Amino acid sequence: MATSNDLKNGMVLNIERQLWAVVEFQHVKPGKGPAFVRTKLRNVESGKLVDKTFNAGTKVETATVDRRTMQYLYNDGTSYVFMDNTTFEQLEVAPSVMGDTVGFLLENQDAVVATNEGRVLSVELPPTVELLVEYTEPGLQGDRSSGGTKPARLETGKEIQVPLFLTAGEKIKVDTRDGGSYVSRVSS
Repeated sequence: MATSNDLKNGMVLNIERQLWAVVEFQHVKPGKGPAFVRTKLRNVESGKLVDKTFNAGTKVETATVDRRTMQYLYNDGTSYVFMDNTTFEQLEVAPSVMGDTVGFLLENQDAVVATNEGRVLSVELPPTVELLVEYTEPGLQGDRSSGGTKPARLETGKEIQVPLFLTAGEKIKVDTRDGGSYVSRVSS
């Protein structure tokens, strides 16, 4: 248990049996009346964002979130299997929890898996990953009508926009935070 005065960004609260992460908080002391804490909370499972105000000193229940670095092993057809790098325990993660991260996930890649009381909350990849361009059309010199980009299929099957000068077989760095934007070439 903590009080509303102890809130920090990233803290996970258990409110009405749902987990909410604190995105933003602000302590407010008006000239008249009691102090309060204005927060912006994100539902850990659905991603829904809500504003909630707590009276200063109100008790709030905190949730323990265990974040561990795990290695992705394989997809068995119904779930994604990860292995803890220290205990070698295996953990199955449902596709609904994985979301868009699947498009950037390769076997033997490390990811941070967040759990609460044995339930997997999220899988977080590094900010950038290196992937091979499996297929892309040849770029035509001088063709700038499309803003200088063309579609490319990565080795994971994910399609992203890449600059015209890239060819199939090149390794590139991709930003995982924004859904897969091209960052740079990877020199061999």
